[in-house]
This record gives sequence, C-alpha cells and structure tokens, in this order.
Amino acid sequence: MRTLIKSIVVAATMTLTLPVFAANPVVDVETNMGNFKIELYPEKAPKSVENFLRYVEDGSYVDTQFHRVIKGFVVQGGGYDADFNPRPSTYGEVVNESKNGLNNDRGTIAMARKSSPDSATRQFYINLQNNSNLNGSVNKFGYTVFGKVIEGFNVIENMANTKTVTIPQAGMRDVPQQPILIEKIIINN
Repeated sequence: MRTLIKSIVVAATMTLTLPVFAANPVVDVETNMGNFKIELYPEKAPKSVENFLRYVEDGSYVDTQFHRVIKGFVVQGGGYDADFNPRPSTYGEVVNESKNGLNNDRGTIAMARKSSPDSATRQFYINLQNNSNLNGSVNKFGYTVFGKVIEGFNVIENMANTKTVTIPQAGMRDVPQQPILIEKIIINN
C-alpha cells in the first residue's frame, strides 16, 4: 500500500512539472461590418505568423480596408487605407511557407503575394470557399495559409455580399463600394 501511495505522489508531481504549452495566438478583428476572430498556426507557418503579428502589434492594420472582395473566392485586405494609399511594408518580404500542409480551405487566412513566391508582405486574404488552386505542392509554391477564422465567419460572408466597383485611377477591381475598414485589431491571448 505504501508503495502504491508513493507511486501516486510521484506521478502527480511529474504531472505538475510537465511543461505547459501556450495556445495558438488568437487575434480579434473589429471592422465597420462586424467582428471576427482568427486563430494563428505558428507551428506550421512561423514566419508568416510572426510577420502578421508585427503589423497587428504596431497598429498599422487599423484603418486599412478590405480592398478586394470576390464573392465565392476571397476577401483581401491589410495593404491600403480608405483612400487607397498603400501602407508601408515595414518588415520586408516573407519566405513562402505554402508547403506547410495547410490548405486554402474555406475560412482560412493566407498571405497575399505577387508572382514571386517570397513576395508576401502585409496583405492577407480570407478564403470564402476551398481554393485548392492556391495551395502549394511539392512542385509549386502556393499561397501560405497561417490561420483560420474561428468566430464571426458570417461577417466575412457579409463582406463578400457587398456591392463592388472598379476604380480605374487606383487600378483596382472588386473594390467594395462602401469601404470595409479594420477599426481595431488586437492579440487576444
């Protein structure tokens, strides 16, 4: 009996000293159309998550707009203010992490980029449907998924239903007629 009690005490002590792993970062986003939460996956996309969180922490996503809204495809933002002035890409380009096993599925957030695989900076998009054509594979770079909307996806869907226009002077299509702005964005945990 004494040995059994000693074993239980040792096991309980070992359990108490095991490392506690922090939960994935969660970011709260408040827009003029409503709020949503994004869970980030630093274990799968460490460089992209680090980059995104820098812009969250420095406050430069505030007052940026979702400037590209394509129903049934994506909503994209983070790069322009309400007057279409580009926000600076303060932290440079991010190494492409699209071969991380995360897919551009409905509700995921990914880094927008130019044609060069390692050209993502501050813009991101949220997938409105499964967009397998944007995924990376062994033979090609895709667009790096680094998180997922875990609450408030209906807000994203409402964004997708807004009327859009083309703004020739800015060289942009699929722009919401009424700007959809990020009013506040903070790390929740």
